Amino acid sequence: MIVVDTSVWVAARRDPDLARTLDSLLDADEVALALPVRLELWAGTSRKDRPAFDAAFSALAQVIPDDDTWRQMTEAITRAADAGERFAFVDMLIGVLAADTSAPVWSLDSDFERMERLGLVSRYDPRRR
Repeated sequence: MIVVDTSVWVAARRDPDLARTLDSLLDADEVALALPVRLELWAGTSRKDRPAFDAAFSALAQVIPDDDTWRQMTEAITRAADAGERFAFVDMLIGVLAADTSAPVWSLDSDFERMERLGLVSRYDPRRR
């Protein structure tokens, strides 16, 4: 499984190469949807498009925080801060959810590159396939 970040979903609407890669991962059932990503996408979905969104995204594997997620968040934030790094809360949550399921994160956000250098996440890079 690969946790696909909001940045990829949004960019794929404008970039045919990204869209093809994302579509092939979707066809292969390799995409997992972290709850924060689903909510970010939902926030940008029009009222008329919500039923189609809900139907399409409900078919994906869902990665949802639980009690252990928050403990892991505290550990990850501490580790990052001790290394002099700060990350947006949502990005850190997506990273922790992905790491908890041993899934790489596919993101266009450079925060995930820095998280990977700290050993907090692994990243998916379609160019390394």
